[in-house]
Amino acid sequence: MASSNGHGNPNTTGLSVPKPQQQSYAFATRGVHADDAIHEYTDVAPALHVSTTYRYPSDPDKLEPVDDLDIPAREPGGVIPGDTHVYSRLTAPNSSRLELLLTSIVGAPCLTYNSGLAAFHALLTYLNPKVVAIGAGYHGCHGVLHIYQKLTGCKIVDLFDEKSWDDEGAGWSLGKGDVVHLETPVNPTGRAFDISHYAEMAHKRGAILTIDATFAPPPLQDPFKWGADYVMHSGTKYFGGHSDMLCGVIAVGKNREGWEKDYWSMYGERLHLGSVMGSMEGWLGVRSLRTLELRVTRQSQNCDNIVAALNACLDGSEADEKACAVKSVLAKIEHASLQTSDMAWLKKQMPNGFGPVFSIWFKTATQARRFPSKLQLFHHATSLGGVESLIEWRRMSDDTVEETLCRISVGVENWEDLMNDLLDGCVALAKEAK
Repeated sequence: MASSNGHGNPNTTGLSVPKPQQQSYAFATRGVHADDAIHEYTDVAPALHVSTTYRYPSDPDKLEPVDDLDIPAREPGGVIPGDTHVYSRLTAPNSSRLELLLTSIVGAPCLTYNSGLAAFHALLTYLNPKVVAIGAGYHGCHGVLHIYQKLTGCKIVDLFDEKSWDDEGAGWSLGKGDVVHLETPVNPTGRAFDISHYAEMAHKRGAILTIDATFAPPPLQDPFKWGADYVMHSGTKYFGGHSDMLCGVIAVGKNREGWEKDYWSMYGERLHLGSVMGSMEGWLGVRSLRTLELRVTRQSQNCDNIVAALNACLDGSEADEKACAVKSVLAKIEHASLQTSDMAWLKKQMPNGFGPVFSIWFKTATQARRFPSKLQLFHHATSLGGVESLIEWRRMSDDTVEETLCRISVGVENWEDLMNDLLDGCVALAKEAK
C-alpha cells in the first residue's frame, strides 16, 4: 500500500515495483532506472511536487520530535522514503530523486545545490582550507574563492607552480587539509589535465584533490578512478542539458577515510547555507538524466569531428575555398582531442570522448567579435551543455581571456551541418576582411 502523504497518485494496481541491483546495469540503463526503488505510484513520468512543507502524522501518538537531520537511516545518497519529507530546505521529492539518480550515475554519493557556484562555496566552507592551489578555469569559481579568502584569509597559490605552494619566510605551506582544485577539461579552452598527476601532488602533502568535471560529465570521465577526493559539476550544463535549469553537484569520494562523515556533514551544512535546489529544477534534472548518455556521447563525437575537420583546414591538409578562409581568419584551435603528446594518459582518463567544448582564436579581436553574427545554427550566448550549439565571443562574460577567443559548445545536431555553418562563417568573415 502506497503512503498517503499526497505525493502524486498512489499505486493501487497491486503491481510490484521492480527494485533492481542498480550497479549491475550499464550506465544508460541506470540513467532511466536508478530511481525505480521509489516508484510508489502509477505515474510513469515522476510528478512535479511544489510544496515547501509536508504534513506530520495525523495520529498524535505518532508525533515524535526529531532533530532537523534525524531522518530514517539510509546510505549516503540513497533512497529517502516518500513519506518522510518535512521541509523542502532539507529534502524534497524531486531533488531527492535527482540525487538518487546522480549517485548511481556518478558512482559516489551526490548532493545537489541551486547552482554550480553554490556547490563550490559549500565545498570550500566544509573543507575550510588554509591554502588553495587553483589554476586557470571558470572565472566564477575564482570569484567564490576570493570571497572565501576575504572571510578566512586563506592563501591562494598557482596550481601549475608547485614552488608557490610554500612560503617558508611567512611560515605557511600547502599541506594536510588544504585543497588542490583542478578543472579538467578546463574552461574555456577544453584542454585536459592528468588527474592522477595532481592527485599524487596533493596526496603526498596530505591535501585534498577536488575536481571540477563540468566539461566532461559521465560517461566521458570518472575523476574518482584517478584519485579525486571530491568532484563538482555545474549541473546547469550537461546534467541539465536543455539550458533551462540551474544546478550544482558535489560528489563525495568513497576512497577517503571518514567519507560518510564528510557526506552527512555537508548534508547538514547545506540546510543552514540554504543553497538547496528548487522543486522545479529537481524535476527538470530527473527528466534530463534519462538521456544523459545519448546527449553527451553525441555531443562529444560531434565536437571531435568538427575539431578534426577545422584543424585539417588550419594545418594546410585541405586547400579548397573554405579551408583557405579558415586559414585566413583563424590563428589556433584548442581541444583535448588535439593533445597528441598526452594521448597515453588522456585516452585512459577520457575513454569515451574528449568533451563537447572547444575554443578558437582569431587573428584579430574584431574578427572574433563579428564571427558569431555570421552563423546560422549556433546561438550567440554564454553557457554550454544544452542540446543546441552555442558560440560565445568569450570577452562578453569573462575579462580574463584574450579578445580574440570564441568558445564553442557543440550540441546534438548533425555535425556536418554544424561544420558547414562554421566554414561558411569563416568564408563570410574572410570576404568582409577583403
